[in-house]
Amino acid sequence: MGQTIAEKIISKHAGHDVKAGELCIAKVDVAAVQDGTGPLTVQEFRKIGKKELAHPDRTILFIDHAAPSPRKELSNTHMILREFAKETGAVMSDTGAGVCHQRLVETFVNPGEILVGADSHTCTSGALGAFATGMGSTDIAVAMALGKTWMKVPATFKIEVNGEFQKGVYAKDLILHLIGLIGADGATYRALEFSGSTIENMSMADRFTVANMAVEAGAKAGLFKTDEKTKAYLKEHGREDKFKEIYPDDDAVYERVIKIDASKIEPVVSCPHTVDNTKPAKELGNIKLNQVFIGTCTNGRIEDLRIAASILKGKKVNQDVRLIVVPASKDIYLKALEEGLLKIFVEAGASVLAPGCGPCVGVHAGILGDGEVCLATQNRNFQGRMGNTKGFIYLASPATAAVSAITGYITDPRVTLPTAQ
Repeated sequence: MGQTIAEKIISKHAGHDVKAGELCIAKVDVAAVQDGTGPLTVQEFRKIGKKELAHPDRTILFIDHAAPSPRKELSNTHMILREFAKETGAVMSDTGAGVCHQRLVETFVNPGEILVGADSHTCTSGALGAFATGMGSTDIAVAMALGKTWMKVPATFKIEVNGEFQKGVYAKDLILHLIGLIGADGATYRALEFSGSTIENMSMADRFTVANMAVEAGAKAGLFKTDEKTKAYLKEHGREDKFKEIYPDDDAVYERVIKIDASKIEPVVSCPHTVDNTKPAKELGNIKLNQVFIGTCTNGRIEDLRIAASILKGKKVNQDVRLIVVPASKDIYLKALEEGLLKIFVEAGASVLAPGCGPCVGVHAGILGDGEVCLATQNRNFQGRMGNTKGFIYLASPATAAVSAITGYITDPRVTLPTAQ
């Protein structure tokens, strides 16, 4: 009987063949925490009584959620992570380096590996053909100490996407469409394995966007087979030697197969306060915006910024809208600077912030006022997500966000904007 990508990777790390539903102990290649979950992980690690990390060079501590720190309490938690890194030799990714999930794919994770992270969107790295999943702080502490973890092997949904996107439709629209189709709990403790011609033609940036939001359907992982695009991405980031062919067997057993015609997808928006509350952008033209946010681990890559800049060039942000742009990493920030994208954003009226999570996590840099509405390219719109339970968050692609920042209302990006005077 053939294996899915999840079963293949976990089998290798467990030392024997496994199938969906089995419990096993598997070796861990990379363990990661961020400044929200990291201090508790450090506390739990110390409770275990271990003095050394199993793999210091592959234990990564990120300061990204509140970077730079907006409060002394958070500054003190940052100190805990910096001190722990010095004590143990763990890798420190400090303020300004970028969002953990983007940094992980840029620098730390390779095909065929297992990554566990104390953050639900750890699944982003699945686009590299790695089994990447979020866990609680205690589980990550054990993985850091022992270099292994226990898990139940997830059953897999095969998501087969074929066809070409319409103009103005992007990978973000695809994943929002899928989540709206199956529900926020439609893939609970499953792996989503993406395939089909649409997926094969996707850039790595688009694959990261799709993998990132697998957890918003309840999935443990979002997985892609590796190909020449994977190899090119690794080469660009100095890890070409880490490339491996990762793919499912032809006779792999899937719990469910979902087929999607990409050509029928329109620009999609998730409405408050759940990601699966999706509607076509064209039906939401009466939603007036106070803030638009372009960035995050979902859509803060250079390709996303190029799309937004191409729309905003020569235009002005609506006078009633605050546009915030946050590149996902230092490397992306520098590319955007070199390409003149940041100049376009600033001239349009945007605030460009240092690499990090920014407004997404709701602790600084763009918290909403009571009753305010934000259209964001992030992955989550739960009530209170952007720091105020009385705020309203809509999710969309960078194209939809950029067009809407100009009009002041949620706008289908296929609209023709007036030429700048």
